Amino acid sequence: MSDRTREIRLQVMWNRLISVVEEQAMTLLRTAFSTSVREAGDLSAGVFDPEGRMLAQAVTGTPGHVNTMAEAVLHFAREIGYDDMYPGDTYVTNDPWKGTGHLHDITMVSPSFKGDRLVGFFACTAHVVDVGGRGFGADAKTVYEEGIQIPIMKFAERGVVNKDLVRMLRANVREPNQVVGDFYSLAACNDVGHRRLIAMMEEIGLETLDELGAFIFERTRAATLDRIAALPRGAWTNTLVTDGYDQPVTLKATLETRGDTVNVDFTGTDAPSRWGINVPIIYTKAYACYAMKCVIAPDIPNNWASLAPFTISSPVNILNAERPAPVSLRHVFGHMVPDLVLGALAQALPGKILAEGAGALWNIHMSVRPAGGQAGRQAEILMFNSGGMGARPGLDGLSATAFPSGVMTMPIEATEHTGPIVIWRKELRPDSGGDGEFRGGLGQVIEIEPAPGHEFDFSAMFDRIHHPARGRDGGQEGAAGSASLDDGTVLKPKGWQHVPAGRRLVLELPGGGGYGDPARRPAEARAGDLSKGYVTERRK
Repeated sequence: MSDRTREIRLQVMWNRLISVVEEQAMTLLRTAFSTSVREAGDLSAGVFDPEGRMLAQAVTGTPGHVNTMAEAVLHFAREIGYDDMYPGDTYVTNDPWKGTGHLHDITMVSPSFKGDRLVGFFACTAHVVDVGGRGFGADAKTVYEEGIQIPIMKFAERGVVNKDLVRMLRANVREPNQVVGDFYSLAACNDVGHRRLIAMMEEIGLETLDELGAFIFERTRAATLDRIAALPRGAWTNTLVTDGYDQPVTLKATLETRGDTVNVDFTGTDAPSRWGINVPIIYTKAYACYAMKCVIAPDIPNNWASLAPFTISSPVNILNAERPAPVSLRHVFGHMVPDLVLGALAQALPGKILAEGAGALWNIHMSVRPAGGQAGRQAEILMFNSGGMGARPGLDGLSATAFPSGVMTMPIEATEHTGPIVIWRKELRPDSGGDGEFRGGLGQVIEIEPAPGHEFDFSAMFDRIHHPARGRDGGQEGAAGSASLDDGTVLKPKGWQHVPAGRRLVLELPGGGGYGDPARRPAEARAGDLSKGYVTERRK
């Protein structure tokens, strides 16, 4: 076989492998019980070689899940041990430091055997609606209060599910049917990936993935190193101030090009918090690497070899919190990490980096119950909402878009179906995008009311209320967010709070920063903004 023929054959096999992991992810998307997975795509899926190195990931999914999972499989392989792995096994954990950063994410890993030979692993992750404890919020003081902890263990051995674990789950969560259903969906997701992989290998005549893995790693590593070689040499520092819980939190990063690597160091970031807003380093690394890859190597497949040149370092701080720190809302500051890193990259690559955006999702977890002892329905409801992205060099920012997480919008109908609430309003927020030659993306205005005869407590997971997204290269900052009741009562950006019967929760999500001098924005662009309602007469 000629070298050219071999390369074509391997490229076809690579495309087949991508289709395998896409079907794996679609299985989870279509069978999940939780709306955050089924509607928003808060998941990840991927295939790994026998050493636990990620070969390919599904396009569907979030960087926080995919890039943490890339390290998590190594923990599974080490702790389960190859001598204790069998066909039909599935392993599970929600360990924040060995999984994806907090207890609400369930990671499952399944060995893939062809006959008696281990040829790889499939892994997937999804956010479940409840893990017990205080619920999804920032109010815990240690991880022990935040819910049930599942160490790396077997969910199934040789195809037989661990029923003791299932009973433990049911006894510790508020929505047992949803949670247990999602566990089975995760296991089914890996099983579909395994069956499709083995069918592919038998069709092509492969006994192992060794040759294909070497092809993938060699090509992507070489391409990534070429991009790094083209970067300027030096070190650049950026600081970002966030709302925190009860006082502002400063994040600091220094990005440095070092030969064949690019390192981000988080020295100077504030110390860990006593509240559940801390971030395990595995999650910080996931989003730091994502930010670097977005700029430096956006078109190169995400796998073990293309991630390896991007490194991080950090002393213990809020972005490198150690056990048993509370970490339930690790996504809030984790989602701020890309803006932090991109701010440093903007100094190295002027004129090429977008402005800051809303960053963190405005997640809201509602615990709904009948008011005043009346009869009615109870429910745990999780809703994902997105503010505006920062404007880009040459383009306006995207409105109501989940950057950097990439999760999809949750339809109002699907959210209302999960429990007794009414969403009266969900629309773009005029004047929220920062002015500039290119306008920042708009946030949203959302109004939520308990259904008649009901009330709810909710966990606020908001930021950029006191520290809005900054513009870049002369662009203005985006509008800050706000949270209140419809009677004007101002609510906190984080923590569990109450919405009584008959009142509405009003959320105004932050907008993205503008890019470039506002005086250079074309008159036709301003007229378009006005006619579409993106800005009002007072901002014209």
